[in-house]
Amino acid sequence: MAAAAPAAAAASSEAPVATATAEPGAGDEDSREVRVLQSLRGKICEAKNLLPYLGPNKMRDCFCTINLDQEEVYRTQVVEKSLSPFFSEEFYFEIPRTFQYLSFYVYDKNVLQRDLRIGKVAIKKEDLCNHSGKETWFSLQPVDSNSEVQGKVHLELKLNELITENGTVCQQLVVHIMACHGLPLINGQSCDPYATVSLVGPSRNDQKKTKVKKKTSNPQFNEIFYFEVTRSSSYTRKSQFQVEEEDIEKLEIRIDLWNNGNLVQDIFLGEIKVPVNVLRNDSSHQAWYLLQPRDNGNKSSKTDDLGSLRLNICYTEDYVLPSEYYGPLKTLLLKSPDVQPISASAAYILGEICRDKNDAVLPLVRLLLHHDKLVPFATAVAELDLKDTQDANTIFRGNSLATRCLDEMMKIVGRHYLKVTLKPILDEICESSKSCEIDPIKLKEGDNVENNKENLRYYVDKLFSTIVKSSMSCPTVMCDTFYSLRQMATQRFPNDPHVQYSAVSSFVFLRFFAVAVVSPHTFHLRPHHPDPQTIRTLTLISKTIQTLGSWGSLSKSKSSFKETFMCEFFKMFQEEGYIIAVKKFLDEISSTETKESSGTSEPVHLKEGEMYKRAQGRTRIGKKNFKKRWFCLTSRELTYHKQPGSKDAIYTIPVKNILAVEKLEESSFNKKNMFQVIHMEKPLYVQANNCVEANEWIDVLCRVSRCNQNRLSFYHPSAYLNGNWLCCLETSENALGCKPCTAGVPADIQIDIDEDRETERIYSLFTLSLLKLQKMEEACGTIAVYQGPQKEPDDYSNFVIEDSVTTFKTIQQIKSIIEKLDEPHEKYRKKRSSSAKYGSKENPIVGKTS
Repeated sequence: MAAAAPAAAAASSEAPVATATAEPGAGDEDSREVRVLQSLRGKICEAKNLLPYLGPNKMRDCFCTINLDQEEVYRTQVVEKSLSPFFSEEFYFEIPRTFQYLSFYVYDKNVLQRDLRIGKVAIKKEDLCNHSGKETWFSLQPVDSNSEVQGKVHLELKLNELITENGTVCQQLVVHIMACHGLPLINGQSCDPYATVSLVGPSRNDQKKTKVKKKTSNPQFNEIFYFEVTRSSSYTRKSQFQVEEEDIEKLEIRIDLWNNGNLVQDIFLGEIKVPVNVLRNDSSHQAWYLLQPRDNGNKSSKTDDLGSLRLNICYTEDYVLPSEYYGPLKTLLLKSPDVQPISASAAYILGEICRDKNDAVLPLVRLLLHHDKLVPFATAVAELDLKDTQDANTIFRGNSLATRCLDEMMKIVGRHYLKVTLKPILDEICESSKSCEIDPIKLKEGDNVENNKENLRYYVDKLFSTIVKSSMSCPTVMCDTFYSLRQMATQRFPNDPHVQYSAVSSFVFLRFFAVAVVSPHTFHLRPHHPDPQTIRTLTLISKTIQTLGSWGSLSKSKSSFKETFMCEFFKMFQEEGYIIAVKKFLDEISSTETKESSGTSEPVHLKEGEMYKRAQGRTRIGKKNFKKRWFCLTSRELTYHKQPGSKDAIYTIPVKNILAVEKLEESSFNKKNMFQVIHMEKPLYVQANNCVEANEWIDVLCRVSRCNQNRLSFYHPSAYLNGNWLCCLETSENALGCKPCTAGVPADIQIDIDEDRETERIYSLFTLSLLKLQKMEEACGTIAVYQGPQKEPDDYSNFVIEDSVTTFKTIQQIKSIIEKLDEPHEKYRKKRSSSAKYGSKENPIVGKTS
């Protein structure tokens, strides 16, 4: 066993992009780590009025990408033959690095040549908050290769005095270009960068050039160049210098970064311009500069002609403190299920004051789930909903805090349940071309409506049969919740024998299975939003499944369809067998009997995707190459295959044999986004397609293997090549690692929850909603004083306040806790701003543009 190739224990569930330190408290001398975590969620909705082709076929095949600077981290499916493509793709990911711009590119797919970039939306990181949580139409901007830049340059300038041969004094500018960091990938590979260094003035342009650095995005140039910047009257070598002395105030150093194209044209990577007068008060100047786009002579372009893109973006950046800071807030939130009435609890108040309830629901649900408090909380808020429900037929049909919490809970804990239940059938539907259209108006020429009806019935029956036989796979948390809902509904409507079933079916069919069928990409059952024909098929199936699962429709032998063709189609399913099957299924998933965990009978599917792996088992002389493979991770093993869907794995690593998982330094193979899986045999070296994907794989691999025996404490950050480790130069392949593995993380595979991160998010939401919290506090005071009709109901009529005294007390506790949490946050911000000096690598200077 290669005991020494040590590797990683793991990043946290929300992998940090940067770390710093903060003081745990007044008088405490120990510094603790603060995690700075970034995440992005939202939706690429649609584009409109894209520029048509000039020829007779004006339509385009379009797709959209999300880029962090120039690194693509997400791509939608191609929408064919449209100038107003409807993408409707939701995204969520952790951002594992710093970035300047979040960009969305609209492409025209080209089979034979490179895809054409139609236009882009580029948003500065600091402007993302202006668009948070709302759908916005953005005009597409032109894409110019000279404006597509990323990375930074480390530069040092000095001004020396020299005495010439004839005794006159002249000044010499010393330009030391040390390094660059974060240059973009070129065609998916690290670039071959070099820099030109120019001294530019009113009457001169002296240019010098560095050596080319091969296959790296972080080149170390370490080259020095010399320029004379003050000239005496005796200087006659170049006739253009007629003046006695140059004006240093008008000179600037320009650094241009290029990718060496060898046989093709060199590619511009960015530039910086630094005025020489930065040395006015100092003999030397050293700083990091962000690369800037090239000046294009202010070319005018009609941006309106390119079309527009509708986006919904929510970017968050959280400063997660050590766990002990969050104790009081966590305790207050976790007491919520026990507060009487529930509307006076901290968790309920959070949902009341947030501008968008969805912002509150996600961290709240995850935190309560982590501590097994969600079922009692969801039961209590659902009971509040039931008080306002007058008609049993509309039970749990609203969009309240209760229904949103349960929707989010089912998404989190039901992901594997959906995968084992629906995915095989959804794959069959999406990959086949069977027409299922039964609307006479929408039938295409040559379509046979009876054949289509049979196709649709086949899919509905297959899906329905799978669902009603799946009760043993339903997660226990869902079953416990459904049991509570069933009991409450029966108590609320004691004279309606069907309500105990409709209370459950309104969630499991209407808000779970039916939604997953029509939007499989949202539940990670398919990689992309399906094409229009498949969407139509899934919509018809979803409508039928939803109605089949609706106890009211079955029990009363009537459907809720408005379309005549759907009413006719549904008559096929109005049989006693369907009613019995639905009733049996609803009974099983809402009973108190202990369910078998969905992960015990078969392995839990965790992640899959395409990546590159370095060839295993080659000799030292043999070819060391990288091959594209389809990776699949379950709770039991990591495998890779030649192609998706292949059942025969080329290579299998049991999860129990994984010793560590860590990033691999770029210098090992001159490739970015690499990580290593260290196990009982040789390390597996893998290259992901981008930083987000690499981060997600490292995270989930670390989680699933965290509790393994013999986990390594040290690892080698570089590869073992040509007889030694590149990092420490040890010659033994079994040599102990030279760097400590990263810290461990929570081991819960099914529900990956970082409770400190979720509590920090809730703190941020309370902070953002302090004005509403204040209004709610004032409303409680008014109610408590007057105990009758309030004089200014507009200020608080939108709040649910059942017990003003208890609610007031909870708000006071919230405000006190938030004030105490403000102190370490403010202390950290000050420390961060003072430690990250402007011009440092962490806080580079934004170089001037022309």
